[in-house]
Amino acid sequence: MRVQLVLRFCSQPARLSCKDSVIPSLERKQHSFRNNNVPISGIASSQRGASTLVLALFVVAVLVTAVVGLVFGHKLGYQRGLHSMETEAKQAIIDSTEATQALEDLRLSNKIATNQAATAKQELAISLANLKELRESQQELTVENKQVSQLNELYSDVIREKGGMPLQVLGAKISPLPENAFEYGFDIGMLSSDGQAKRLRPVLTLLNNDDLVEVPLDPAYHMIEGIVRIRGRFVMPSGFRPLQAKLTLQAGGQKVEQLYDWKLGDSVENMLPSLLDLPEVDESPIVP
Repeated sequence: MRVQLVLRFCSQPARLSCKDSVIPSLERKQHSFRNNNVPISGIASSQRGASTLVLALFVVAVLVTAVVGLVFGHKLGYQRGLHSMETEAKQAIIDSTEATQALEDLRLSNKIATNQAATAKQELAISLANLKELRESQQELTVENKQVSQLNELYSDVIREKGGMPLQVLGAKISPLPENAFEYGFDIGMLSSDGQAKRLRPVLTLLNNDDLVEVPLDPAYHMIEGIVRIRGRFVMPSGFRPLQAKLTLQAGGQKVEQLYDWKLGDSVENMLPSLLDLPEVDESPIVP
């Protein structure tokens, strides 16, 4: 705007001088403009430097953060790995201890089983030896029984040839038992001359001054050809006290009566408290 005003007021002769004067002023203006542009480019370059510095600081911060994260992660992973290894090591020690204890228990069980097996072998050997002895004893008894039977047959034949053996009582006993019970036993002998077995009917009667009680015998009849063993038990009637016991025998047309005084024998020691606890009736021969 100034340049135009200067050109308008200048005269024609002086146009050249004005032009000349304007040109230097324009140059000065341009120079001043150029001089004014110098701080603007410096500010831009300083701004670019600051941006670069911020970017560099950001990169450095990112790198530092990454490094710190890596270090922290490595440390945390190391601690976790160490803890896991320690736990596994402790568990391995526990497992090893348990395995050692289990092995010791297995060794002890094996030792016990070995001892039991050895004991079982010894017991088996003893049992086999006892079984062998029993078999030998049984064989001997079988042979002796055959010999005795043969001898009895010989005696029986001799007795028959001499008229036989009359009906008779070879042995008798009555023993007290618990709960007012008694056990009786009679050994009866008879051998007829014809060699035939005869039917025997025994009758046992208990007597006192006023009453008598017939004891039921089971079985009531026997077949006799040699020796018959009559065994059984009975319960004494309440309030009855016998003074005598009479045994009546009938067989082969023969009749025998045997009278026994009822006596209290010696006290029986270690008598069982109940009849249910008693063993079977003794079948062994009665010793007179």
